[in-house]
Order: sequence, then structure tokens, then C-alpha cells
Amino acid sequence: MSENVNNSLIEAINDEYKSRATYRAVINKFGEIRPFINIVAAEGRHIDALLPLFAKYNIAIPDDDWDSRVKTPTTIIEACHLGVKDEIENAQMYDRLLYSTIGYTDIQAVLTQLQRASKENHLPAFQRCVERGGRGQKNRRGQCCK
Repeated sequence: MSENVNNSLIEAINDEYKSRATYRAVINKFGEIRPFINIVAAEGRHIDALLPLFAKYNIAIPDDDWDSRVKTPTTIIEACHLGVKDEIENAQMYDRLLYSTIGYTDIQAVLTQLQRASKENHLPAFQRCVERGGRGQKNRRGQCCK
């Protein structure tokens, strides 16, 4: 296994940790609002998708200390804008990581799926959040944001 592949998997999981921590911070501050409640769960699934690769290639899983490292946005609309920015950067990161993992079809399959989810699901959800001005995202119980 090349150092590039090792570093790519570590970068990927750290980015997923960071996103999950950011969206948790938003939920902790503003309540269970969409799209954050949906996407925070998806970030956990992304982490779960990466873990078997760490096991297969005998790579130490980095500690998740991101809850103490992220800055909580001050408003919901700021959080929505941050979500757009983070998901665009996430998709760009996966472009780089896919290039650095050529020849590892199993890794490429997982990274491609994570990138697709970011581009096709998360990014549009955050863009809708921005379009709505951060308002009107009700959770599953019908409660609206603050």
C-alpha cells in the first residue's frame, strides 16, 4: 500500500468527521432542523463505509476529536452557507483522492459513492437551505427551526 493511499483514507475520514461535528454543532445550537438532521446521519454512514478499508489495509483509524475543533455558525443561514461550501470542497477533495488511489478499485468504489452523495444529495439540500434563507426546514415531528 502506498503512502498516498494511506494518506487519502485518513484525509477522507477526517473530512467526514469534520462535517459530522459541524452539523452536530448546528443541531446542538439550533435544534433538530433540516437538512442538518438528515445529513449528520449520512456523515455517520460515510464514516462507516470507510472503516472496512482501514481494516483491510491495516491503517490505524484516526481519533475523532472534531467536536472540539469546529466553530459553530452564529445563524442558521450562516450554517446553510457553510454546508454549501463544505460540500463543494468535499467533492473537490474526492476528485483528488480518486486520482491518488488509482489501482485500488475497492477504495475507488467507496470514494466515488461518497462523492456522489455529497454532490447529488448534500449539496442540493444545503443550496435549498440557502434559497429559503435558513427558514422553514421542519424536522420529522413537524417542528420548525428557531
